Amino acid sequence: MNTQIVRAVDVARTFGNGPNAVVAVHGVTCEVHGGELIALTGPSGSGKTTLLHLLAGLDTPTAGAIDWPAIGSRDRLRPGPIAIVFQAPSLLPPLDVVENVALPLLLQGIDRDTARDTAMAALHRLGLEPLAAKLPEELSGGQAQRVAVARVLAGRPQLILADEPTGQLDHLNGAAVIDALIATATEIGAALIVNTHDTAIAARLDRQWSMNGGRLVVKAALSC
Repeated sequence: MNTQIVRAVDVARTFGNGPNAVVAVHGVTCEVHGGELIALTGPSGSGKTTLLHLLAGLDTPTAGAIDWPAIGSRDRLRPGPIAIVFQAPSLLPPLDVVENVALPLLLQGIDRDTARDTAMAALHRLGLEPLAAKLPEELSGGQAQRVAVARVLAGRPQLILADEPTGQLDHLNGAAVIDALIATATEIGAALIVNTHDTAIAARLDRQWSMNGGRLVVKAALSC
């Protein structure tokens, strides 16, 4: 088994207090290792996005514990070791494509020339080099999502979390984004978790997780 990237033990996340409290995630125990490709499915409101936010360190559990054995403390998670691809456009409007892809590298302290060269190489590997000088407003939805994947590739994270990355795309563009995510994770040896409602997308990944009522349900011989 590859390096353990993240581990959750009996994790819960509750929003609100008293009779209005909503338990979004309840009693989740799981672990993710380097190189694993995981589909996270389940109905809307079942806690999938909340679980991804917890695993990313964007949110803190109300109960239980999460740690990142291969990374270290929470303050080391980003930018670098954990990358997130959101459903909504996540590119910064004032920056062109190559600047958007290079930004996380600059935030890690990499010099500007090296960051730009690395960003251009990532765009080239995903066939996006012709878009390098375009602004986000000039891109289609599918192009913008693939640029977001290029940004992930450039940063070479250990864990990629994709939250409904094809939810606003047609089938063709959605397939291209998933192709890029799988290829990127495989190339850099990262773990990948894709939150999706699309059973065809889920079937392309090696492991299957499902959320139901805030609880994690696993299928096949999984470690969680």
